[in-house]
Amino acid sequence: VKSDTVTFSAAISACEKGGEWEKALKLYQVMAQCMVQFDTITFNAAISACEKAGKWEKALQLVSAMMQGKVRRNTITCNALISACEKGGECDKALQVFSAMVQSKVESNTVTFSAAIAACEKDG
Repeated sequence: VKSDTVTFSAAISACEKGGEWEKALKLYQVMAQCMVQFDTITFNAAISACEKAGKWEKALQLVSAMMQGKVRRNTITCNALISACEKGGECDKALQVFSAMVQSKVESNTVTFSAAIAACEKDG
């Protein structure tokens, strides 16, 4: 099997769906070592894996890497990061992500607002 962006993205997505965030991040690291190009789908799968585990700091690191690599963020990226912050009890971070999303003109949706509201509810 050829190791390319699609193959790695599918494997990372499978880890995300199976709740294996650490394995998803390991595949992300292997992908970098193999000099395979990252894309939005790759990052979204890794960020979503972190989100499901409540690993908001890891998700934030991935978004930072995404921005450094000039990979385009989309609604899924931001929703996963807001949700990760919510699960980590980080209301302020969730609202910062939401604000940055609006400023960057990334489209928001019902999931965006629900995750932001949930983050604020947990904050009290």
